[in-house]
Amino acid sequence: MTKPEVLAIIPARGGSKGIPRKNIRVFAGHPLIAYSIAAGLQAGTVTRVIVSTDDEEIAEIARDNGAETPFLRPAELAGDQTLDLPVFQHALAWLADNQGYHPEIVAHLRPTTPIRPPGLVDESVRLLLAHPEADSVRGLTPARQNPFKMWLMDDLEKPIRPLVPALGVDEPYNSPRQVLPTAYAHTGLIDTVRPATILDLKSMSGRTILPILFDPVYDADLDTPADWRRSEQSILRNAPKMVWPGQPPRSMPAKVKLLILDFDGVITDNRVWVDESGREMVAANRSDSLGINMLREAGVETLVISRETNPVVAARCRKMDIACIQGENDKQTALRKVLADRNLDPAQVVYLGNDVNDLPCFPLVCWAVAVADALPEVASKADYVLSKPGGHAAVRELCDLLLAEARV
Repeated sequence: MTKPEVLAIIPARGGSKGIPRKNIRVFAGHPLIAYSIAAGLQAGTVTRVIVSTDDEEIAEIARDNGAETPFLRPAELAGDQTLDLPVFQHALAWLADNQGYHPEIVAHLRPTTPIRPPGLVDESVRLLLAHPEADSVRGLTPARQNPFKMWLMDDLEKPIRPLVPALGVDEPYNSPRQVLPTAYAHTGLIDTVRPATILDLKSMSGRTILPILFDPVYDADLDTPADWRRSEQSILRNAPKMVWPGQPPRSMPAKVKLLILDFDGVITDNRVWVDESGREMVAANRSDSLGINMLREAGVETLVISRETNPVVAARCRKMDIACIQGENDKQTALRKVLADRNLDPAQVVYLGNDVNDLPCFPLVCWAVAVADALPEVASKADYVLSKPGGHAAVRELCDLLLAEARV
């Protein structure tokens, strides 16, 4: 049997206002649009992945990530108020007129919903293929706020009225949620639709719409900078099982024998005080010492590898009773030597850093961790990002995490 032609279309205009250049801004290590492209490319049912954009830079990044950009969308279809329908009508018409291409199913993958569970696109496509009576499939998740408890208001001086009346329930706005109908929200994570629905019915959904449900943990729509920060930190710290454009973060190791720390910006807050004689002082957190001591009692050693050659580094490490290697401009080489000298399995080594000179060490260990205020390019490459910044008990947070998860 011939495999059905399933076209994934990713609309990505260049003129985002809320978050400028949003579609190609780096989100957790990859351009935002790369997540939707990956969702299409990794879906077994999808046969083509196309980005519809008016912007050549977006088109280039889309191509670099594996998508096709056979055309640039006309400027009149890239405004703030442009609906999805004319964008999809244009894409289907262009492909038909210029390539004689007519897909059986269209998957709509929005760049602003990057956190997708594996298999969701395929499940949605197969559902629509199995139901020829349906015009489309829409991704739904349980609504955070029940609409039967929502109100419409015309003026502060006028009475409010319910948004939705609940049949068979008296005063639903005063009723417990358990007696109200369950409501579901359409967040745009995945839609699949028949081309005839778009071209003939002139609709992105049609009349017969089937649901596909997904866990609310994937409900992330990046419309504001606050949405962006919240979602990025969420997946960097504790990502659900999701589609990644590149290698997904590695899991915490089953057993840890060595914890390696950077010094400045990890044990300290990256600031330094200098007196008139040139003597330097730094700020550290006492609770880090207790955490390291608890790890030691559990059989885990700690080692500092620092670029600095400074008495303050050695003094603080002596106080914490941990070994220290100073003056290492090439941390990668130093780490390789430590692993070889100690005959350590990298699968039992964890690294905590904050700056770009830590990045070469990340692939050499089984789990790379960054402090909360690490440089963005470091946080994006880490397997896990702590909630506390360097010098403010970030080391203690990692120690507690390893102990709580019984990884020692």
